[in-house]
Amino acid sequence: MFGIGSFDDLKKDSEVCKDILWNLEPKHLMDPKYKVTESGNVETKILRGYIFYIDTMTEGKPALFLMCHTTMGYAETVARIDEIPDEFISEAMLENKGKEYFGMYPISKKMTDWLKKELGIKE
Repeated sequence: MFGIGSFDDLKKDSEVCKDILWNLEPKHLMDPKYKVTESGNVETKILRGYIFYIDTMTEGKPALFLMCHTTMGYAETVARIDEIPDEFISEAMLENKGKEYFGMYPISKKMTDWLKKELGIKE
């Protein structure tokens, strides 16, 4: 589903919420799709789901976004999450300063916990 739009829309979409890849970082989006093992076999990595990331290439201040990644390798940003406290974004950028990838940062544990609580996701 593309074009979620708002955080309220996301809260209502349980299908999207169950497909969020919480441990994926922006740099993983560019990992090779195929890998040849030592035995010569080809392993295929299928990436499908949603990933939260912080984008610094936006107009104004850095912001939190949600991206959809399909099994066909297509990715699209589907929502901007303005409801997240600004200090969570700056803390996550500082915490992940060595993990910046083309202006994108992974989210922090604190952000993950906040998002799961707001989205009603239980472990």
